[in-house]
Amino acid sequence: MKALSSNSTSFLSDADAVAAQIPDGAFLGLPPDYSMPSMAVVHALIRRKARNLKLLGVPVLGLSADLLIGAGCVAEVESSAVSLGEAGLAPRFTEAVEKNLLKVKDATCPAIHTALQATEKGVPFMPLRGVIGSDLVALRPDWKIIENPLKEKDPILLIPAIQPDIALFHARWADEAGNVWIGRRKELATIAHASRTCYVTYEEQRPGDMLEDELLAPGVLNSVYVSGVAQAKRGAWPLSVAGVYGIDDAHLSLYAKAAKTKQGFQRYLEEYVWNHTPEKNSSPAASRA
Repeated sequence: MKALSSNSTSFLSDADAVAAQIPDGAFLGLPPDYSMPSMAVVHALIRRKARNLKLLGVPVLGLSADLLIGAGCVAEVESSAVSLGEAGLAPRFTEAVEKNLLKVKDATCPAIHTALQATEKGVPFMPLRGVIGSDLVALRPDWKIIENPLKEKDPILLIPAIQPDIALFHARWADEAGNVWIGRRKELATIAHASRTCYVTYEEQRPGDMLEDELLAPGVLNSVYVSGVAQAKRGAWPLSVAGVYGIDDAHLSLYAKAAKTKQGFQRYLEEYVWNHTPEKNSSPAASRA
């Protein structure tokens, strides 16, 4: 967990500038599709041909991970699931696993949150119960079952702390002080607190300091935990930002169908990543795709 000291959040020019801060091989903490991944930076990472990234799903991964995996940017995934939700399986992830092209560390939602909370608290591990008795324990040699030192015949599972190199997500607002409004998406705060650095793209900049607003402050991530921000309008598309735009279900279905084959995936990248501009996200054609 970063020390609570004076902080100077960098205001970067755009999503490409954020992607430039994420080196090859970085351990990258990403939120699920319902918690605003920064799709703008995901696209930028693909364009700059990032390699050997390690992805942590907090607690699951979706479209952002499938795109990065399909584009050859990812060496390892740790998550409790990788899917496109109602659009079905994550096709590039599925094929990569079936062909043994990707290292996968299976986990559960409580295990990932517990591991990040350990880092938040500055301790090497945290105890957890619910996984004991499952086959998963045997697949994770880094997880240890011990006897509760405070009670006899009471086994407890120890989950080691996880510290991503970088937390990355999108937000509706950033302010002039570098604070970021995440609303009720508290998993975003957990990722930011536990990571060495945190980069956020945002829709709109608010004047002043949101921490001074009684209504907004409870949903604000303090700039102490934010290394850099960059404006990226419609930066979560085709996913949603509450109160700004909804999820583009038609586009997700289009992606799920196209990405079933390597050729279809490459055609998708050509149209929506390599030759794409933010303005296309707001066009009627994009919403009907």
